[in-house]
Formats: sequence, structure tokens, C-alpha cells
Amino acid sequence: MPAFGSSVPVGLAESVPVRVADPPHRGAVEDSLGALVGLVGPDLAACNRTIVERMASPVELIPRLAAHLVAAGGKRLRPLLTLAAARLCGYPDAAAGGDGLRHVRLAACVEFIHSATLLHDDVVDESQLRRGLASANAVFGNQASVLVGDFLFARAFQLMVADGSLRVLEILSRAAATIAEGEVLQLATQNDLDTSEARYLDVVTGKTAALFAAACQVGAVVAGREAAAEQALAEYGLKLGIAFQLVDDALDYAADQATLGKTVGDDFREGKTTLPVLLAYAAGDAAERAFWERTIAAGEQSEADLAQAFRLIRAHRAIETTIARARDFAAEAQAALGLFSSSPLRQAMLDAADYAVCRAR
Repeated sequence: MPAFGSSVPVGLAESVPVRVADPPHRGAVEDSLGALVGLVGPDLAACNRTIVERMASPVELIPRLAAHLVAAGGKRLRPLLTLAAARLCGYPDAAAGGDGLRHVRLAACVEFIHSATLLHDDVVDESQLRRGLASANAVFGNQASVLVGDFLFARAFQLMVADGSLRVLEILSRAAATIAEGEVLQLATQNDLDTSEARYLDVVTGKTAALFAAACQVGAVVAGREAAAEQALAEYGLKLGIAFQLVDDALDYAADQATLGKTVGDDFREGKTTLPVLLAYAAGDAAERAFWERTIAAGEQSEADLAQAFRLIRAHRAIETTIARARDFAAEAQAALGLFSSSPLRQAMLDAADYAVCRAR
């Protein structure tokens, strides 16, 4: 996985060509994501059991708050990618020797890292909704959310250490540090309309894509695959994660609250300089740029400003451009899987990249 702040790497050379077609309809892609779940169903069930077991604590508030976050749903995409990557690389069942559960425990580790960052992010962003339900900080308060987030990070590191692989520890601990760097960089670029697209992608790479990359890469490690397979899966996860976050940023200005799972316009109210805003600002006339400078840079907003932001973003087709960028990154993710032979699992992972983009439909 590339170092934080570096340019996004170009695709690896492929030994098996991957034909990237236009993404299918959203419903078909969600069915394909279901196919991925079906292919690793027993592994995912075991991962869910591990998550529940490791959330246990004699401090009663910890499992209560963690269970609230789990109950909010989510597709378990990151741990699903760990499980799928391991199986794609030929990780054996227990019958082939060993307990056959390293990938399951590391998938749970990945989910704990992700859940911890969600708890911390919602506190930083003062979010009131998470996946359509009241956020943990809205129910339990900021202090409890931060501390339980710390607990989940600690559980993740316990799982890394128990795995016994220094390579796994290196990959996942580096990802955890990179996520924190990405969140701090996002804070530093907040309200800054001079943020370049490259800098914006640094934020996205840090806060989202790094964990996608690590989640996939450790699948190759537990399967004992060569460095090329590690790199290919890290690239797949990285580009998939970037595409996923680009679509999330577009949806904040294009989706309704039920689809988005959080309050529409949160990014605008928080002054985040996401790609739709940067594109609309760059394309705007003097009056439009003054609007963004007042609402985003200075943080002076009225009730009518969100609707005006939507209008300007639509007028300059900033959503379409953002989705087009996401589609390019998804195609690069798919190309990275060219190293692997055709199989139902590889096809399901290709379809997962389509899913990342088609959520915007």
C-alpha cells in the first residue's frame, strides 16, 4: 500500500485481462454483492460471532454502545473484503491444516478499526444520524463514544497480536495510523476552498481507502501468497476505497436522507471541502464563488444556503463529474484483479467495485 500523502499508484501489470464494462443497474449490482456474501457466507457468520464475542466486557456500557453501532446495520464491506481476498488467494479450510480462522479473526479486527473510527468521526462531526438511526454519540454522549472507540481499537490490536504475524501487524497498524492522519488532514483542509483535487484525494486515501487496502492485503498475507498478490489486492482495495468515498461525498449533495443514512447536507454544514464543492467553486462566476467563500470558507450559513448549494452543484454538473472520477477508480480496482484467475469469487469482487459506484443511482 502506498505511503500516506503519496500520489495514487498506477495499475499493476495484469496477467489476466479484465474487461471493464459500464456499471450495471444498481439493483443488479446489489444482487452481485449478495453473491459475494454467499460465497463467503460461513466465514462471514464466523466473523460476526467473533465480533460479538470480542465486544464483551464487564463494563456494561461498552457492549451496549457497541451493540447500538452494530444494530445500525451496514454491509460489513471491509471485513467481507478480507474474507474474500483470503479465499481468492487460496486460504485453506480448517480441514487442510491449522484452525482455518486467521482470516476470520483479522476480518473482525478490520471491522473493529472501522467501527472505532465511526464512533470518533461522529463525535468530531457532531453527527446525529448513523445509517439512518441515532448515532451513538447522540444516544450515549460524546465521552462514552470516544472511550468505547478506544476500546474497539484496543480489541483490534489484541487480535493483530494474537495472529502472530509481524507482517499483518505492520499492515493493519500502519492503516490505523494513516486513518488518523487522514482525519487530521481533513480537519486541516476544512473550510479551505484552495484545496487541490490532489490534496482532497490525499484525505480520501487516508481516511477511507487505506483501510480498504489493508483489509484486502492481509487476505493475501494469511494465504501465504507472493508480494505481487499482496500488491494487487492492496491496489484493488485502495482504488475501491477511493471510489467508495467519492460516491459518498457526491451523495451528500444528491441523495435523500433515507438513502444517505445521515442528515443530507452534513458535509456542507460542516464546511468540508469535498470534490463536488471544489468543482462547483472552480467553475463558478464571481457571485457563486462569493457564495462558497461565505458559506464554506467563513462558515456563515442561513437556512436557504443548502438549497442554493444544491442548485450550484447541479448547474455545474459537479455530481456527474465526481461519479465519473469514482468510476475511473473503480475500473482501476477491477484491473488490479487481473493477476488472479477467473472464478466466481473474482467476479464477485469485480462486481463489488461496480457496487461502490452504482450506489449513486
